[in-house]
Amino acid sequence: MAVNVVVKHQGKKYDIEVDTESVGEVFKYQLFSLTGVEPERQKILLKGGQLKDDADMGKLGLKPGQVIMMMGTPGEGGGAIVRPKEKIKFVEDMTEAEAAQQVGATPAGLVNLGNTCYLNSTLQTLRSIPELQDALGKYEFRSMSAIDPIPQLDLTNQLKDLYKGMSKTQEGMPPFSFLNALRVAFPQFAERAKNGHGYAQQDAEEAWSQIVNQLQQKLQLPTGPDSGSDSRNSSFINRYMAGEFSTVLECDDPAALEVGEEPTTSSEAFLKLNCHIDGQTNHLRDGILNGLTEKIEKKSEALDREAVYTKKSKISRLPRYLTVHFVRFFWKREVQKKAKIMRKVVFPHELDAVEFCTDELRKALVPVRDKVREVRKDEEDIDRARKRRKKHVSDVGDSFDSTKGGKKDGKKDGKKAGGSTSADGDVEMGDAEVYKTDAEFEAEKDAALLAAKKELYALIDPELRKDEGASQSGLYELRGVVTHQGASADSGHYTAYVKKTGPRDPKTGKVGEEDGNWWWFNDDKVSEVTPDKIDALAGGGESHSALILLYRDIPLPSAEGLME
Repeated sequence: MAVNVVVKHQGKKYDIEVDTESVGEVFKYQLFSLTGVEPERQKILLKGGQLKDDADMGKLGLKPGQVIMMMGTPGEGGGAIVRPKEKIKFVEDMTEAEAAQQVGATPAGLVNLGNTCYLNSTLQTLRSIPELQDALGKYEFRSMSAIDPIPQLDLTNQLKDLYKGMSKTQEGMPPFSFLNALRVAFPQFAERAKNGHGYAQQDAEEAWSQIVNQLQQKLQLPTGPDSGSDSRNSSFINRYMAGEFSTVLECDDPAALEVGEEPTTSSEAFLKLNCHIDGQTNHLRDGILNGLTEKIEKKSEALDREAVYTKKSKISRLPRYLTVHFVRFFWKREVQKKAKIMRKVVFPHELDAVEFCTDELRKALVPVRDKVREVRKDEEDIDRARKRRKKHVSDVGDSFDSTKGGKKDGKKDGKKAGGSTSADGDVEMGDAEVYKTDAEFEAEKDAALLAAKKELYALIDPELRKDEGASQSGLYELRGVVTHQGASADSGHYTAYVKKTGPRDPKTGKVGEEDGNWWWFNDDKVSEVTPDKIDALAGGGESHSALILLYRDIPLPSAEGLME
């Protein structure tokens, strides 16, 4: 059923046929085609309130010839129909490389070349670091030793070529050249299987460590005039993936203190945190705390004999990318292999690393961390208020009596809900009520959040702000997981999970909102999975369990309050 109404806007009248089986949003788009005012900028005034997108047009009591008032102006460029500047290209007409770079394209897998799943899972997880890909893209080969006299044997150069090739396809790629360079640089990865058929399975954590160590030496970054000769600024790994411990080493023997031996303090760099697993370890936090305290046996100069020392470490620098290693494998003499600890250890999607830090670093991180949580709460509160507002206005729309034109409620209350009607049928809004468009409400919300984010930026410690590759909040989001299935490091199967990034606008480079799903890289087979699959990787048996976690420092706003 349709009803013809008249809409007044800026002195003009428009005759419109309203489909009473549609909703308010459809009506707004009809007006958009006539006036050029975008739906979100329209304020349509009806008896009882402002028209909402989800209002049932059949319940508004519209009458033929009824005059409706519309307010609003087109936004910048609104209403103009512009011919596309670039010719639209369909997927069928794209090259393989172009298709691979489209929004939502499935990333390339890696072919298993015979027990190389340990390497494939490591490479896929490291590839999730955008800064690494950017740095590799600018890398130029330079021979530094007899191990890599030519580009074909340079691991960093081979990694650059491999990632470049993977960005141009959605098919599985065989990493022949990189694997060859790895086996030349580190012969243990060329070990043959005991049965004489092919190569032996290896530990993904060992592959991870060796690759990262090579990148630490070879992948250098351009330094600014203020950076001096600081190796942290020149090495990619040191800047983005290396943290620093402040350690205290103290002899357990009271006799050492009696003869004047004092505890010693030192600084140590680290590339990963170890999560040690024992009978009481149930959560990642427990295992990390276990790993920050260890016993060492060494000679005491004061006692002139061997003694046991306690080494306690706290983090004095947190990197942007934090690697956590579950120490699940140990050497089992009776079977002569690395056996696996099957215990279930839960890990979070967001890690708060502040409690592992020195008092000085904690003092710098806590205000930012707490403000981040406050801003998030504000966002949630505003979102709830928006939903309540939407529901309230929807309920107002539902209160219209479709059969009697809304007069039933008017008689009962003895007054008009939204204002009076002039002689020509226009709605005259009273002074008692002010209605906001969705655009106005969103603008207010955005302004409040923008102010809070500017406050957040102001809380960042000046020294941490200068340290480009350091965490400024101590809060990390999980981005990648290397998993192992099986009972020992030398057998079983490795895979990787990498969190999907938001769609990137090819023109502006702006990254959109993430959908929360993950890519599962099972060698050359790549599939999309939901977040609950990650929760199931805590272990507890021979099924897939997390071995390496890659966390990234949460993004913080700029001085203008914008997310970078």
